[in-house]
Amino acid sequence: MPADIDVTTVAAAGRPPLDDFLTVPGGTGGATLLAVPIRRPQVRAAPGPGAAGDGDRGGWPAVTGVDTGALASAAGLSAAEAISAYDVSGQAGEVTRVAARTSDGVVRLILLGVGDGSPAELRRAGAALARQLERGRQAVAVLPSDAAGDGTDAFTEGLLLGGYKFSMRAGTPGPAPSGATAGPTGPTGPTGPTGPTGPTGPTGPGEPGGNPHSDGRSVRLLVPARDGGGDREPGRATVIAAAVALARDLINMPSDIKSPRWLAARAVAAAGRHGLGVRVRDEAELARDGFGGIVAVGAGSVHPPRMIELSYAPEGAGSHVVLVGKGITFDSGGLSLKPNDGMRLMKTDMAGGAAVIAVMSALAALGVRARVTGLVAAAENMPSGSAMRPGDIITTFGGRTVEVLNTDAEGRLVLADLLAYARATLDPDVTVDLATLTGAARIALGASTGALYASEDALAEALATAGTAAGEPLWRMPMPADYASALTSATADLAHVRSVLNGARNGQAGSIVAAMFLREFTGGRRWAHLDIAGPARAGGGDGEITKGGTGFGTRLLLHWLTAPGEG
Repeated sequence: MPADIDVTTVAAAGRPPLDDFLTVPGGTGGATLLAVPIRRPQVRAAPGPGAAGDGDRGGWPAVTGVDTGALASAAGLSAAEAISAYDVSGQAGEVTRVAARTSDGVVRLILLGVGDGSPAELRRAGAALARQLERGRQAVAVLPSDAAGDGTDAFTEGLLLGGYKFSMRAGTPGPAPSGATAGPTGPTGPTGPTGPTGPTGPTGPGEPGGNPHSDGRSVRLLVPARDGGGDREPGRATVIAAAVALARDLINMPSDIKSPRWLAARAVAAAGRHGLGVRVRDEAELARDGFGGIVAVGAGSVHPPRMIELSYAPEGAGSHVVLVGKGITFDSGGLSLKPNDGMRLMKTDMAGGAAVIAVMSALAALGVRARVTGLVAAAENMPSGSAMRPGDIITTFGGRTVEVLNTDAEGRLVLADLLAYARATLDPDVTVDLATLTGAARIALGASTGALYASEDALAEALATAGTAAGEPLWRMPMPADYASALTSATADLAHVRSVLNGARNGQAGSIVAAMFLREFTGGRRWAHLDIAGPARAGGGDGEITKGGTGFGTRLLLHWLTAPGEG
């Protein structure tokens, strides 16, 4: 499980006594925390303390499956008194702790702000509850009585993601041995190891099930009876949260372990667990087959590059979607060396590739109907006597030549190979790439929103809509025709960054120029590029986001692929 929290939904009918929900099935005591939703409109409408509206039920809002009169009795306060005494606002994620007495003793009653009750606000509320649940504790959480199915999924997703943890402290389950190998492999299955353990348990990073290192946290989620007929395990939300946790585990792994070979081994293991086809190309195959961008970027490292190809082909699949991810397992900048402060987070420079692997792992469980191929270019960008140099001209897959002007703009070189490969050999109906590509995108849009570039309006709108629904917002960026002059080279087909020699007036638009470079390798096919340099990593927790790798892109792509008419 991504957060080691076991979540069971209970379809609650009627209003049994409060104590009934503070015991586990069979009647034994267990839960010591009860979370009750408080909405902003309810707070604004609450009467003053002692007002006639409090009545026998204490003025507590209607919630699923709980006699609200029992809440007033247990807390010893009416709703209005609690709101006034604790200055409750109902803002999503707000936590107000109140002691409540039941027949089994004192429990912690949490007034959990759910904002306006929308899926986005419920997701934030679920994450806030996860942070209140200590190791080994059980809780009961109640949703608003009018919560719909998507609200239940959003709350569950927030609960699981908000409780995500990554730790390599002594005494915690350790990572896979750094010597684990992968490939090359054939197109139908792995020939290397199939199950190295990850930091969250023997099933691998972020994978659900069978984790003996669970910290014992559990939540029984009371949902309206119309959502089900009894206790059940959450489905879609758990699958998506597990995929995001897999991406986060891969991103957060330090680069002394996370070599291109290690990342390929994790992809092979995920393919084995989820019924995917997989092929891993090693450095010799990459050189032989003309992947000049990947080979050049990885040339300076003692850890040679890998190209990962995952395939999902359900019976009767119609459209073919190709997902392309940047998998730079560490980016020093190469000979165009980054300063130390700019290098500290560069273990996360493979966040796009991690998202692709994570998305592929969830397709079968979510019943995606499209054929999907995931491509990840894994390489380490390091300085050495064999590293690529500024001024080198490399030949990318398909034969186009590129003048390298800054070795710290390596991501677009490996993506160029993958985009050209997809166009030439996979015949995709649509291709979407995502990468921590430019600092310019982070400067423009901050740390919460990804930059979206697309070849057509309909594709842009579909991805933006999915991002909003998933809580991973995108903002569409332009690709003005006159900016293309920034890619002019005097000696090659393209310069891969703005050249001081071509006098391009708009070359400072770094994210736009990078996207326009990638577009040159798509062959005019339907294509979108997500520059996730801002939201791919976080300096602290915020809602369902936790410090470190965020897995940004995983949720939005899964929402997009499962939307009607898409997947």
